Amino acid sequence: MTTMIDSLLKNYTLKSKNDYENAIQEIMQEISLLGLWRAKFFEHAAFYGGTSLRILYGLNRFSEDLDFSLLKPDPTFNLLPFLKAVEEELEISGLKVHVEHKIKHPEESVRSAFLKTGTLETFLRIGLDEPLKRHTQSNEMIKIKLEIDIDPPPGFATEVRYLTTPIPFSVRTYTPEDLFAGKMHAVLCRPYKVRVKGRDWYDFIWYVTKGFRLHLAHLEARMRQSGHYSSKHPLTKKVFMDFLEEKIRGLNVQAAKEDIRRFIKDSREIDGWSEGFFMSLIPQIQFPIDQV
Repeated sequence: MTTMIDSLLKNYTLKSKNDYENAIQEIMQEISLLGLWRAKFFEHAAFYGGTSLRILYGLNRFSEDLDFSLLKPDPTFNLLPFLKAVEEELEISGLKVHVEHKIKHPEESVRSAFLKTGTLETFLRIGLDEPLKRHTQSNEMIKIKLEIDIDPPPGFATEVRYLTTPIPFSVRTYTPEDLFAGKMHAVLCRPYKVRVKGRDWYDFIWYVTKGFRLHLAHLEARMRQSGHYSSKHPLTKKVFMDFLEEKIRGLNVQAAKEDIRRFIKDSREIDGWSEGFFMSLIPQIQFPIDQV
């Protein structure tokens, strides 16, 4: 394995197979961001979602996906040249990656791709201990889903954050207020039939306890675009809190715990999760002073 990957792995405490998979996945994410920066992707788009919280703001959980949004709608946006830049950056770093571009329907507002590398092949490259290699099947893959919204809802702001690994570079991202709005859209609007994402609820706790303010107007824009809010009246704090209370009452807390478990180091963090606990967070949510 190259010096770069060896050096980056030293930043992690690695004991289990899951530890190695999470670390390699995160290294792939950081190198992918570097490739996108080199290709000037962030002149067109901004980073958001759970992985942005992890890499740019220090969220204490691992994340799978790389989520981006164009700075303004563009139905003609072509993701392929940027995927090529990501693939090249990963290969230069010593990771053999297959890039799979997905377009289900040209009219869809989200463009997707998958970055895949063989788990066993990568473990062999880094000289992993024999017991862990023996428990890895030859067809196992470490995957990252990369998505970009080419028709973003209006009313968000961005800022530039700086990373020092693998080398110093910059990433354009949503501001924390608008990242919070995007997360609350996920919390409120994921359908119940979809597998519960405990990651959403973990992030919700993080936003509240960090004191970040929720940009309600951007949340409203997202909910209107997705068809989850159609009132002629603006989305108020009261209406939002009513929506959130209803969602918490319908939450399968145990399923949420099971989802988040493999993304955190210490599962004792989530022992206290309950309907009552999540309800107690609602009055703690902060909003910009100009929102009612």
